Formats: sequence, C-alpha cells, structure tokens
Amino acid sequence: MGSSVTALTRRQKAAIIVRFLIQEGADIPIDALPDNLQLALTQQIGAMRYVDRDTLAAVITEFADELDRMGLIFPGDLAGALTALDGRISPQTAARLRKEAGVRQIGDPWALIRAQEADALLPILIRESTEVSAILLSKLPVAKAAELLHRLPGAHARRITHAITLTGSVRPDTVDRIGLSLAAEFQIRPDLAFDEDPVERLGAILNISPADTRNQVLTGLDEDDAEFSQKLRKAIFTFAHISARVAPADIPRAVREIEQPRLIIALAHALAAEDDLATTAEFILGNIPKRMAETLREEIGEVGRVKPKEGEAAMNELVGAIRALEMAGEISLRTADDDDEVEID
Repeated sequence: MGSSVTALTRRQKAAIIVRFLIQEGADIPIDALPDNLQLALTQQIGAMRYVDRDTLAAVITEFADELDRMGLIFPGDLAGALTALDGRISPQTAARLRKEAGVRQIGDPWALIRAQEADALLPILIRESTEVSAILLSKLPVAKAAELLHRLPGAHARRITHAITLTGSVRPDTVDRIGLSLAAEFQIRPDLAFDEDPVERLGAILNISPADTRNQVLTGLDEDDAEFSQKLRKAIFTFAHISARVAPADIPRAVREIEQPRLIIALAHALAAEDDLATTAEFILGNIPKRMAETLREEIGEVGRVKPKEGEAAMNELVGAIRALEMAGEISLRTADDDDEVEID
C-alpha cells in the first residue's frame, strides 16, 4: 500500500497503528473494545497486505499529532469512570452504579456467588424472578442447588424448576450480566461506626469500671438480656480473673509492665479483700521470683490499708497491662470453661 495518508480510511489507519504497536511489542487491550469494533479491526487487518515506510511514518505522525492535541481523555464508559473515581465516591454509590449498569468489578461473579452460604442465597431465590432464579440454581454446585430447592415453598420450587427447562437458549452475556448484578449484593458492605462488636466494647469498659458499677450493669443485663449478659461475662477480664486466665510463667512479665509502687497498692488492696482478689494476689506473689515476692510483702505491710478507689485503679492498671501484652501477641490468655468461670466482683 503506497497511497497517500489522505486516501486511507480511519479504519485502515487504525489497523496500521495497531499492527505497528503489536510488532513493537506493545500490549494493546483490544479485548476492551466493543465486539463490533474488535470484529471490524480484525477484518481490516486481514484485508491489508503491506504499507510502505513513507505511509507508515505519515500515519504514525498523524496519530501522534492527534494525541498531542487532546487536552483530556475520558474513560468512555461507566466501568472506566468508576475506576477513575475510585476512592472519591462512596462505596455504596459505586456498588449501586455497578449493579444497575451491570459493570464488572470482579473476574467471575459466579465464583463469588457459589462461595456464599445457602442462607445468603435463599432470599435471592424467593425475591427474584423465576427466570433469574433458574439461572442462579443452574450455576450453583448440585448439592447446594438441591438444598436450596428443598427449602423453597413447593409452588415456588416448581416454577423455578420449570424455568430451568427453558434456559437452553440463554446467551452467555445474559448469564454474565445476571451474575454481575447478583454478585454486587455480596460486595456491598456498609461502613460500620465501630470495629469491635458490642460485647467487646462494653466488656472493655466494664473491665476498668468500679466493681459495684460492673455488678449493677451485669445484674441489670441478666434481667433485660440474659443471653447478652452471659456473653459479656465471658468477655470481661478483671483482676480476679488473673489466676484463672494468665499462665503462671507470664506473671513475671506482666508485673514488670506497671511501676512497683502501683503494683504494691494493687496487691495490698487485693489481700485485704480476703476473697477472690486475695486469691489472685497470692497467685501473683507465688509466681514471681522469691526475693521479689518477699520485698513486695514487706512493702505491702508498710502501706497498710488502701483506699478502695485507689486500690481498684491500681488493679485496673495491671489488668490493662496484661490486656496490652495479649494484644501485642506477647502472652495468651486462657479461656476459662463455663463451669470454672471466676465470679465477677
């Protein structure tokens, strides 16, 4: 082909540019083009034979000039727009647009759908049309499809099974669009105000609350929501729980995390209580070096009686230090069996 550039059609010029770029090793995402353009480009490349150097240079120069004149290039479709605006619009808005327009966000939407539990898929089968439900069941593993069909109301199950017999002529792109729309539901995750669940948050608060406040709250919850109260009691970790949940070998590491005067106050207050607190104090003294324990006992005797508020604050410092060690992965707290739970003071 030795004709001038002006005699070439835009399709011929596009074929020349694409062929040249491929020859130079460029990775051109031709598959991103609409099917009709991919078809036309392939046919045009197949119809051409050769291009002389002057024509090639002229086409490349014209193409470069056109690129240079462009001020802005827009994505050209919703998928590209969502990619360009990623992080600048809310996840909920992006998910809604993807679902409404059937825009691909993942490689195979059906892989995500097949990974869902039956309980998550059942409402979709009940809500969607029989045609969509038939395609959904057809794309699921046989065992899961059978389970879902068994859980559907009889009449609804019969309508879907009949619709399955009509799916033989469904086009692959239709199945893909349905998959994209259904998968979008499992990709929408609402923003949560809190990282921890209510049990963990309230447990952390009660851990360092005064004993009387903690007992009042738990007693009230026993009456209002016994199940939640039971979970909360398991989440609470107080000074009294140290002997049951901290390994003896971890005690020396734990007591080093607070200043010795504060440790003395905590132990003095606990020993004076003559209950589970005293048991825990003895557990701590019994699992630290003997000389250190003797020194602490002498100083505890000199301190005398500690004010309850000051004693609880010191005990909570030790509890907080142990929690910090656990979160850092330096120690592990044992989980007490229900029958062996320490009574919360």
